[in-house]
Amino acid sequence: MTMLSSRKKGKVGEQVETGSDEQIVELFVNRDEAAIEETRAKYGGRLYRTAINILGNHEDSEECVFDTLLKAWDSVADVKPEFLGAYLAKTARNLALNKYKARTAARRGGGEITAILGELEDSLAGSAGPEELYEASLVTKAINDCVNSMPVDMRAVFVLRYFHGESIKEISERFKASENKIKSMLFRARKKLGAFLEKQGISV
Repeated sequence: MTMLSSRKKGKVGEQVETGSDEQIVELFVNRDEAAIEETRAKYGGRLYRTAINILGNHEDSEECVFDTLLKAWDSVADVKPEFLGAYLAKTARNLALNKYKARTAARRGGGEITAILGELEDSLAGSAGPEELYEASLVTKAINDCVNSMPVDMRAVFVLRYFHGESIKEISERFKASENKIKSMLFRARKKLGAFLEKQGISV
């Protein structure tokens, strides 16, 4: 399923007039893909500002907005938030903070595995943080097993991004695919890894 429709277009950070929160939530409930574009049009600018204030990096902030929209697709229908903007802003803030912690951990020598765990921290249910998880050798084995089980294209994109540090733009050019497609593949890969770790009993 292609979740990003082309109902409304606009640059990240640009506000576009759109429907009410109630109408947007109803689109999510009905699994109408227009919900993604309606949300982006109304709240994309706010979400980007939330991310850029934490990350200070345009590409990472755009990726954070994209991940926020995909998380909204997975959760809004069940949560039905009373204040959609606040719900989305909290999601974006948590994603940005996780990305920031992962980035700073990598600078301290944690490496790409720590960065991956940092991005997954929001989806792991356990109380242990990324550093504690990294110290357990079984986590490293589980990550390797999961990555090896991914489809070839997903595995290649995942490894280039998180183990070789290539940018979204570089990967999209390498695969001759849109940046949104690469971001979507990375999001699905992170979800697959989170589910795999949980199945292995790593999250509590």
